[in-house]
Amino acid sequence: MRKIISTLALVALSLGVFAQEGGSPMNKAVNRVTHSRDFLMIQLSYDGWAGAPDSIKTGFNRGFNIALMYDFPFKKSPLSVAAGLGISTSGVFLKDHTFDIAGKVNPNTPTFPASNSYKRFKVATTYLEIPIELRFRAVPDNANKGFKAALGVKVGALLDAHTKGKNNGGNGNKNTEKDANKGFFNPWRFSATARVGYGNFALFGAYSLNPMLKDNSNLDIRPYQIGICVSGL
Repeated sequence: MRKIISTLALVALSLGVFAQEGGSPMNKAVNRVTHSRDFLMIQLSYDGWAGAPDSIKTGFNRGFNIALMYDFPFKKSPLSVAAGLGISTSGVFLKDHTFDIAGKVNPNTPTFPASNSYKRFKVATTYLEIPIELRFRAVPDNANKGFKAALGVKVGALLDAHTKGKNNGGNGNKNTEKDANKGFFNPWRFSATARVGYGNFALFGAYSLNPMLKDNSNLDIRPYQIGICVSGL
């Protein structure tokens, strides 16, 4: 996963200077520094599960998203449409419960057994995403300045789902247990997104329009993210 994120970052740095601008290479570099189309999007978030049972409590959940998006401006308009490719990662920390992602308790239905055996228990997911946005910019030719907002959708394909638990170390024994299985998860995620900010910084939110788990589950868990977005290039 780190390799994927690093590759996207390197592509952003190499292509951002030359994307969406005309003229000589030198002019492209100068224009890219002074005029942004929000080609690179980096997001840090608090993650949650809407619709989870009341008995399932979570801690300080964290997410990280990165995307490269090409901007298609409307002529003589503050509006534009952007589409791209990105990676979305999420880590949700359960309190006093675990997620039997491997199906050890029930191979047909996902379960969340109560447990105080773990000091920390994380449910981690990674998606490859195609984000699409309708954008508004007060300064149309430079996203580095002025007020801006966006509404959009994301289509995500599940790349990885795993759990990682660190036990409480009874009798001096401390170890980490990790299970990986995508079988209980929907392979696709469809999310609604919103973003509002000024210059290179914005607040954003994303909400899953379909359940995280497959139909064989009676749980209607919808992941969401709220956080800070840094954009540029």
